[in-house]
Amino acid sequence: MEPSWLETRGARPLYLAFVFGLALGLLQVIKLYLRRQRLLRDLRPFPAPPAHWFHGHQKLLQEDKMEKLEEIVEKYPCAFPCWVGPFQAFFFIYDPDYAKTFLNRTDPKSQYPYKFMTPCLGKGLLNLDGPKWFQHRRLLTPGLHCDTLKTYVEVMAHSVNTMLGKWEKICGTQDTTVEVFEFISLMALDIIMQCAFSQETNCQINGTYDPYVKATSELSKIIFYRFYNFWHHHDVIFKFSPKGHHFQELSKVLHQYTEKVIQDRKKSLKAGIKQDNTQKKYQDFLDIVLGAQDENEDSFSDTDLRSEVSTFMLAGHNASAASLSWLLYCLALHPEHQERCREEIRSTLGDGSSISWDQLDEMSYTTMCIKEMFRLIPPVPSISRELSKPLTFPDGRSLPAGMNVVLSIWGLHHNPAVWNSPQVFDPLRFTKENSDQRHPYAFLTFSAGPRNCIGQQFAMLELKVAIALILLRFRVAPDLTRPLAFSNHLVLKPKDGMHLHLKKLSMC
Repeated sequence: MEPSWLETRGARPLYLAFVFGLALGLLQVIKLYLRRQRLLRDLRPFPAPPAHWFHGHQKLLQEDKMEKLEEIVEKYPCAFPCWVGPFQAFFFIYDPDYAKTFLNRTDPKSQYPYKFMTPCLGKGLLNLDGPKWFQHRRLLTPGLHCDTLKTYVEVMAHSVNTMLGKWEKICGTQDTTVEVFEFISLMALDIIMQCAFSQETNCQINGTYDPYVKATSELSKIIFYRFYNFWHHHDVIFKFSPKGHHFQELSKVLHQYTEKVIQDRKKSLKAGIKQDNTQKKYQDFLDIVLGAQDENEDSFSDTDLRSEVSTFMLAGHNASAASLSWLLYCLALHPEHQERCREEIRSTLGDGSSISWDQLDEMSYTTMCIKEMFRLIPPVPSISRELSKPLTFPDGRSLPAGMNVVLSIWGLHHNPAVWNSPQVFDPLRFTKENSDQRHPYAFLTFSAGPRNCIGQQFAMLELKVAIALILLRFRVAPDLTRPLAFSNHLVLKPKDGMHLHLKKLSMC
């Protein structure tokens, strides 16, 4: 009698491997099933829009139509669970009281999407937690003190004027349509490179940083795609996917530029060469980071150094470029507010040949327009945390530890229960009287609580300098033949660029 195939020497190990693999697969299925049941139980008190059994709300949120989120905000007060696939849920909140409860805790950043950023940025202030985050925040805060920021005004003005010179060559004396976002992005990068790293890159003229700008844009798209595609939450699946391969290539581009900034400064320090700006009376960001490393070699490694430089390079130009673009767009759509800003700027700055910190502080109506732009189109539309312990909201409903909570800043700023006519651009919402009457957590462009944005004063300063000089030299109007669409990624940008009509103004 011939032996069965199981009794042959080579078949038994294969059979055992098959059984073992089947058992592991079954255990994983049971684990996922129990996870789904637990999430369904925990989220039962919170109604949600209908979800596909497999994709969840994935399709809803991957589309670049923010109007759909606004419909959900109006229909489901305070919050709603958002399913990304059958086994993962994020809890979206957009109510001021919910936001206050959430932000006044010290929960760590959610691994989604911040874990996805680590390969390209490392672990800097954006995605650090615990004592190390506190240490880095304490060390880096002096670089953004108002006394330091005052010295940046002249540098910012020079960068903005470089961009405006390019616009004047394009426009001449004619009303010309220009795609402004590309110019603004390079200008914002020029500013952060000079202010934070004292590097005169001439990136607005010679194109040396064009690959960096393109890489940051593409990386943002991939990270956002991965966030809402639950299969790609698994590192192995993502790594071997086409997008994962592209992500690795783009990350190398960022690392090359970051390393160049650091090595250039180290070489100049080693050779005893002072920066071009020999008369500077402040420490720039890189001075502070290198100083922190010298004083804390054991707790501030080369990896920490690269992470913080990468984070500031990216955050310092990405959100700033989007903010200025949206501000120009809002003022182009509302010429009455644009003209009122221009009159205020002229009365404060004259021809803009010299700008001081104190003068910028007098531009109250322009500041209100900036804040209203931030409300209407928040460049960073959401932030997220993973609950380290149960969270109970003011209405008595609660969430367990481990839940990923997303504060939808867009949803909060468009919540009709918080803002009257939220779609209307109305700078007067930000008069002192109106601001005092509003919930302190109704406007959260720069977040709030212990992890608020460290660079918010820098961002406001840059916007004031830029919009002042632009409006003194140009009148802007929308190009109605090119409807604007949002590119809903980590930073909210115009999907196909921003085309505006520019008309050069007489300086007399």
